[in-house]
This record gives sequence, structure tokens and C-alpha cells, in this order.
Amino acid sequence: MRLIAFFAALGITFAALPAHAQLLDVLTAPKTLIDRAIEARSAGDIAKDNQIVLKVNGIMGKMGTVKASTEIYEQRLLITGIFDDKALYDRFQKDVKAVEGVKKLYWHVTYLAANDPKRKQLLDWGDTTVLAAKAQGRLVGTAGVADVNFRTTADPYGTVYLLGRARSGEEGKKALARAQDGTGVKKVMNYVEVRP
Repeated sequence: MRLIAFFAALGITFAALPAHAQLLDVLTAPKTLIDRAIEARSAGDIAKDNQIVLKVNGIMGKMGTVKASTEIYEQRLLITGIFDDKALYDRFQKDVKAVEGVKKLYWHVTYLAANDPKRKQLLDWGDTTVLAAKAQGRLVGTAGVADVNFRTTADPYGTVYLLGRARSGEEGKKALARAQDGTGVKKVMNYVEVRP
């Protein structure tokens, strides 16, 4: 019964995701579905995460933007993205900060004008997606790392973000090293909590 409720919640979450997030989910869906089912967390905890992501995606939908991306673990919400409209950026930040249930917000959304020359140095959406997928893939094959307890994402600046829970300091160090060990990774932001 718990598994049925989980898949129902996952289906609702998937339907609410922006198109680029849905594509990434489709590419990683079989592994993701299995991982979430065996993850060392309660269905209630996973449901809380899903509710928060639904609220944030609802904010993006209301604003008509897919300029941000979310990852979440144990109600610790990580948001990345680049906005080229300052008013929209400010409104999005205000609304996200008002979402109830978020224990910790890691805000890595930036404003960068559409004509800013720095945009030429940024990775495109496809390259960013590949950078994130490869970071997560490196965790999968690492002995002593329970990859189901970690989330990775990347941004157009070449930063990889590592979020989740390590069962030991050693596991956390291994996960961080694997996240850093990739072509194109310029920096890693480590948001892993160590807790057995």
C-alpha cells in the first residue's frame, strides 16, 4: 500500500514539473522510481518533499517561467536557475521563501540580464543536464555510497550541487570526491548532512 501511495504522489509530482525537468525525469525514471521505493526514508517524509516541490512548481507555473530547477531532500530545498527579468526574479524569490514546510533553503538562483556578455560563457541547458546526470551516475557506481540518499544537479556556471544524507563522514567524503571528479565541473557545493 505504501508503494502505491508513493507512485501516486510521484505521478502528481511528475505532471506538475516544468518541461525540462520532465525530460530529465524521463531519462532517469526507471532508476529514480526504484531508488525512491527503496530509499531509507518514510513515505511521509518523501510526500512532504513532493508537496514542497509541487508548491514551488506551482509558483513557476503561475509566473509562467521555467527558469529555475529544484532538488529536495528531507525538506531541504535547493533551487538553481538564471532569470533575465529582475522583477520576476524578486517575486519568485519572495514566493519561494514563503513556502511552508521548508526546513532549509539553498538559494542558487541568479539574475543576469539577457544582454549581459557573461551569458556567452555559460553552459546551455543540454550541457547542464549532462553535467548533472554524469555527477549522479558517478555516485551510482561508487562502493560505500548509497546513491539513493543523494541528489545532484548542476547550473550553467559549471557548478555541481550535492544534496542528501551520508551515513558516515567517510561516505560523505567519497560522494563529494565523485561529484568533483568530472569533466566540466568547475565547483561543487556540498549540502550533505552526515547522519547514520
